[in-house]
Formats: sequence, C-alpha cells, structure tokens
Amino acid sequence: MRVNEYNELIDAASAVRLLAYAPYCGFQVGAALVTKSGKIYTGCNVENLSLGLTICAERSVIATAIAQGSKDFVAIAVVTAGKKPAIPCGACRQVLAEFNPSIKVLAATVDSKVQEFDLAELLPFPSRGILEGSRDV
Repeated sequence: MRVNEYNELIDAASAVRLLAYAPYCGFQVGAALVTKSGKIYTGCNVENLSLGLTICAERSVIATAIAQGSKDFVAIAVVTAGKKPAIPCGACRQVLAEFNPSIKVLAATVDSKVQEFDLAELLPFPSRGILEGSRDV
C-alpha cells in the first residue's frame, strides 16, 4: 500500500490528535492503527507533569487495540502539527516491534506532509537486547 491508500488512517489520527492532553508542551499527537482485518483504533498522547510518565500516542493506541483483542497490526499513522512529520520515539518503536517488526509507519503533519517507513528502517535490530543474551546465568 502507498501513502494515499492510508488516507482514512491518517484522517483518524488527525482527528484524535485534538483530544490529546498536552497542557505542558502543547504538542498534541494522534495515532491510528489498522489491523489485517481493516479495523482502525485510535489513541492520543497524555502528558504528565513528570514528563517521563507521559504516555505517547503510539503506546496509547496499542494499549487500546490490545484491550479490545487485536494484535495483528499492519500500519500506524502518527499525526502532529509540527513543521515536519514526527516519527515514533525509541520506546514506541520497540513496543510496535513486539507486535510487527516491519509494520508500516506513516508520519504526517496536519498540513498533509507525509513520510512512510517500514519499522525495520527505524529500528533495525528489535530483538537484540539484554533479554536475548545468554540465559546461562
């Protein structure tokens, strides 16, 4: 699929972005996931005064989809009002890789700038972590 085939997904992410709770940075992010069956889920960022406790839109939508019984994700759209599309942070990339290491990632702005990636481009070694090392301990 190409970017224009994901317009509904980008529109869903753009709409939910307006519901973000972002009183500290003011950076509203919306995300929308689509499953193999075509079901779309949405989520937005939720800031916290302790910024480390902020929930990114990508992890918000993943939690929503999982809570509703879906895990077969094929694409995610992330929409911001920035000048350039914002790609998922490292933590969100790793969580996405848990379910589909080659999920299609669409980073978009409200001004219709869109960049398309495979998650593998953004996170080339998702399973190479400390848990993948020797378990002879």
